[in-house]
Amino acid sequence: MTISERYRQIHDQIEQDADRLYSLVPEASSMCLRLVDQAAEELNEFLEMVGEIPQYQLESKLSPVLLRAHGQLDRARVQLINAEQEKAGEIVWELEQLIYRLLNDL
Repeated sequence: MTISERYRQIHDQIEQDADRLYSLVPEASSMCLRLVDQAAEELNEFLEMVGEIPQYQLESKLSPVLLRAHGQLDRARVQLINAEQEKAGEIVWELEQLIYRLLNDL
């Protein structure tokens, strides 16, 4: 699977899991789920043109975006765990790991 396919797949996974998380987490904790939405929004920046980025520029273009998205997810996970929403925190942790693996491969 190419970097661009993985990038798009991560974006789609974050959006799918965000929808699932809204049904799992009580409304009192839904504010931290906004951070998950923001992570998907971060990835939107290159979603359409990621396949057109030359190989030698992938790291410099995608790393900052992926790091910002990872940071949003990390904040969401910590807030969920503090709100005793461990199951939701685990879901967000898996999303973080997807981004981390892609960053390592860049």
